[in-house]
Amino acid sequence: MLRALAVGNAVVHTSGEFHTPSLDDFFPPVFAFEGTPFAMNRVMVIRLVMLAIMVILLLVYARRARLVPGRAQATMELLFDFVRTSISEQAMGKTMAAKYNGVVAVVFFTALFMNFAGIIPGLNLAGTSVAGLPILMAIVAWVAFIWAGIREQGVGGFFKSALFPPGVPKPIYLILTPIEALSTFIIRPFTLFVRLMANMISGHFMLALCLAGTNFLLLYMQGPLRAVGILTFLGAIFVTLFEMVVAFLQAYIFGILTAVYIDLSVHSH
Repeated sequence: MLRALAVGNAVVHTSGEFHTPSLDDFFPPVFAFEGTPFAMNRVMVIRLVMLAIMVILLLVYARRARLVPGRAQATMELLFDFVRTSISEQAMGKTMAAKYNGVVAVVFFTALFMNFAGIIPGLNLAGTSVAGLPILMAIVAWVAFIWAGIREQGVGGFFKSALFPPGVPKPIYLILTPIEALSTFIIRPFTLFVRLMANMISGHFMLALCLAGTNFLLLYMQGPLRAVGILTFLGAIFVTLFEMVVAFLQAYIFGILTAVYIDLSVHSH
């Protein structure tokens, strides 16, 4: 029976056969509570680990906050200030940001921590690279902008503004209103979920392929081909740094779009 060496989430067998990363990486076997809503697999463990890290850091920050911040506190305050000023206030203005910044901060920090799991050794998979969590976050954003719109405009005012833009001949509403409904209530959350998940999936494939290629070339190839393993290793370092940027950027995009959708919902069309 072949003994396997796991590199990232790709596998290279001791026979020298190279196996590229596949979609199976995102659907590992269930090891506990199978057949129940609480089924546990590797992806769920990664999400729980990152959730625990996020909650612990936020609790420590809240309980040990000082007037003169240390490095850790300064970093957390920088992130909170970034969400408030560069996302919420930028998209909604100070008045609305004061009301809805909490929702934006929740989706931003959740996306940020879950995204970074993809480059942490031993985890090697973003918690947002499997559909469940991105869908849940998109639903949170969807509920938030509907709730904000109803809160600011009332039920009738919100749906009238969203579905019946003013200044349009009435017969055109037969065509325009279904399009507005599809765009506002279906396409918005769908694109939020797909954008985040697709970027995390592609990042995992690039990094796992570089690491698996490095392992295969250095351990099983001879001569000049072995030296190519150095290039794939450098490629893995570059992809890791690139994925750090992507992880932050995708959290920012999710946050800014949530804020933009809330801003659109609280004002008349």
